[in-house]
Amino acid sequence: MQIDLSGHHCEITPALRSYVNEKIGRLAHHFDGVIDSHVVLSVEKLAQKAEATILVKGNKIFADAEESDMYAAIDALADKLDRQILKHKSKVKDHHRSNPV
Repeated sequence: MQIDLSGHHCEITPALRSYVNEKIGRLAHHFDGVIDSHVVLSVEKLAQKAEATILVKGNKIFADAEESDMYAAIDALADKLDRQILKHKSKVKDHHRSNPV
């Protein structure tokens, strides 16, 4: 999975980059269909905002989170994306039995 990271009105430090790679990279463990992700970190006055668009097989998943701390915003974003990916995985999964009893 390729992770594109950009900053809007903030500098992306190596610590932030590795933290985002760790959190967003964990999403690929839940679902193998994750193709690409684009993460934008921004600062608006006192609010730290993180938003991401994940491209999965057959769909785009978007989530954003706003907190007072950038690391907390990234954590909230990863939790939201995790729930959405698991929901998408359950929709894609074939629930029918192949050999009826």
